[in-house]
Amino acid sequence: MATPADARGPRHRWRLILVTLAAWAALAYLVVPDLWKRHFEHTPALPGVDRVTRTSDGHPGDPVNIALEGSEADVVRAMIAAGWHPADAVTLKSSIRIAVDSVLRRPDDDAPVSPLFLFGRKEDLAFEQPVPGGPRHRHHVRFWRWDRERDGVPVWFGAATYDERVGLSYTTGQVTHHIAPDVDAERGRIIAELQAARWAAAVEWIDDFHVQREGRNGGGAPWRTDGRLAIARLAAPAAASTAR
Repeated sequence: MATPADARGPRHRWRLILVTLAAWAALAYLVVPDLWKRHFEHTPALPGVDRVTRTSDGHPGDPVNIALEGSEADVVRAMIAAGWHPADAVTLKSSIRIAVDSVLRRPDDDAPVSPLFLFGRKEDLAFEQPVPGGPRHRHHVRFWRWDRERDGVPVWFGAATYDERVGLSYTTGQVTHHIAPDVDAERGRIIAELQAARWAAAVEWIDDFHVQREGRNGGGAPWRTDGRLAIARLAAPAAASTAR
């Protein structure tokens, strides 16, 4: 016959598990991000930070590696034509959906992306390109509209990366995607797909855009680059000219 102490055993273990999970969640999502935010508020900006995005708690994020010239409508139409899907906004519902789809390896073409900041604000547009196995792996890019123009045309700076796995952030302990280090491959992928869709009227390459050629993003994942920025001038296929 089970004694009262035996009956309390499973309940005690479940309480311990729940308390441990609650403590981890509080540290990873409340305490640690706030500590990092305070740290970066009192730490000089890192060299080349204007070439790198920021997380909400002030960490350097993904590097900027691509830019598109054109209207917002052109950016959206060009990316869709190139095989990309606009990402959903981050909400409780979309966050739960991506978690479930990641575990069950179900496709989620519109899964949300976490916000990153450039020019003092989060991304204006975000796109993703799914791969088999669910949203644990995916190509994705965020774009921010510049407050200036080139030759009277709006410019959208982007950070394109590939999510290769899901894990815990090395800086906060939160659940996050870890990117593949070769961000140049994602930059080249988008340019090639825009050219194939005949939306890239011209492509320009700026050398030494990045002086700092490697780093780690907000989740602690390493990245590396050859330092070049690709700029694609967008135009509808019927009006597109030969790329230079």
